[in-house]
Amino acid sequence: MLHGYLELKLSWQLFQKAPETLSEPERNRLVEVAEKQDSIEQRILGSSPAANVVIPAATLTTRIAEIRKRYASDDEFAQDLERNGLNETTLAAAVERDVRVESVLEKVASATPAVSLIDAEIYYRLHPEAFDRPEARRLSHILITFDNPGERAKAAAQLATLRSTLKTAEQFGQAAHQYSQCPTAMEGGKLGIVKRQQLYAELEPAAFALTEGDISAVLESPIGLHILRCDEIFPSGMLPFAEVSQHIVERLTDKRRRQAQKDWIKALTAPRAQGSAMKPSR
Repeated sequence: MLHGYLELKLSWQLFQKAPETLSEPERNRLVEVAEKQDSIEQRILGSSPAANVVIPAATLTTRIAEIRKRYASDDEFAQDLERNGLNETTLAAAVERDVRVESVLEKVASATPAVSLIDAEIYYRLHPEAFDRPEARRLSHILITFDNPGERAKAAAQLATLRSTLKTAEQFGQAAHQYSQCPTAMEGGKLGIVKRQQLYAELEPAAFALTEGDISAVLESPIGLHILRCDEIFPSGMLPFAEVSQHIVERLTDKRRRQAQKDWIKALTAPRAQGSAMKPSR
């Protein structure tokens, strides 16, 4: 029963498919991982932190519902359980065991010392490359497509006229909504924050030469003619610590918790010390 559930669960985690659809190498790998996982979980459930762990019924109901969602129908779900030597009762017992293991590991992780802002700032100072922000622009555009030289000339003239008359971001957004043939027209032509190499090569030089509030000349890309507006400039440079401190705390906390769990499992599953083969000296 247990191995059937483990194989069912791990098959989806490792290969995103049901066990019966696995190739022979995938199946061999699944069995190997399931046996190792079973051994580790038995040690975890026999440990002192596992005592008095209580699993709410609602948690089990939610977990089983999540498993059901992987299947197109109840019949397919029932058939897969049967193929793995399970039924709804034994599945519930196996899921409860699974959640119990997670709860024990959460107990272990909860004892991890909290990450302070000082810890976060030390990490920030030691890894400046991780917080280097490339130059970026908040851009909007108006796109008009064409199918022949006549349409191209008409589109170019229309965009040139718009460029000379649009003075504010609001006006540009209204014109994009009215004239642009890009899906972004519904959002006032907003392209969002754009970094280098995210635009067509024909557009990038002009986009990154604009000052805030400027509108480009008429530009051509493989999809049509554009005018671009620079709504905001984000210069390159190191992100301020205040802007990233919470993210660093969360990242380091997660790292500490996972390492604490790994260290605890390693100690739990380590072979017991063996007696010396040497005779005691007299």
